[in-house]
Amino acid sequence: MSQYTSQFPDIPVDPALKAYFEEFYKTSDTPEAHEKYAESFTEDATLVMASKTVKGRSEILNLRKGMWEHIASRSHKPLKIFPFGPNADEVMLYGTVSYGLKNGKNNEITWAARAHLVKAGGDLKMDLYQVYLDTAAQNASK
Repeated sequence: MSQYTSQFPDIPVDPALKAYFEEFYKTSDTPEAHEKYAESFTEDATLVMASKTVKGRSEILNLRKGMWEHIASRSHKPLKIFPFGPNADEVMLYGTVSYGLKNGKNNEITWAARAHLVKAGGDLKMDLYQVYLDTAAQNASK
C-alpha cells in the first residue's frame, strides 16, 4: 500500500476521488511538479494554506513555488479522508507531512484540510482547498 493511500469510512466513495487524492499528494511531494500541482485545481479555485489565501490557478502556482523555497523534500501521509455523505464532492482530510529543509533540519506536523471537488473536462479538480496546520510547529524548524 502506498503512503498516499487513505482510509475512508464505510460508505460509497467514487474511486476517482480516491485516485485523485493519491495522485494529488504524490504530486505535492514532487519538487518539480509545479504546473501539475496547479492543474489539480479549477481555473478560479481558492486555496487557503494556513493564513495565506490565493485565488486562481496562477496565484496557486506562485504559492506552490514559494512553498518549496526552503524545502528540500516533503512527504505527505493523508491518513484519513471523510466524505460528506455517500459519493460526496466535499471532504475533510487528516494526515501528517514530513519536511526536509534546505538548512538540514527536519520537521513533521499534523494537518487537516477541507476540499470541494468538481468535474472539469471529465476530470476531478478542486475548486476549494483549505489546509489547517500549526504554523508555529511548521516554523520551529526554520
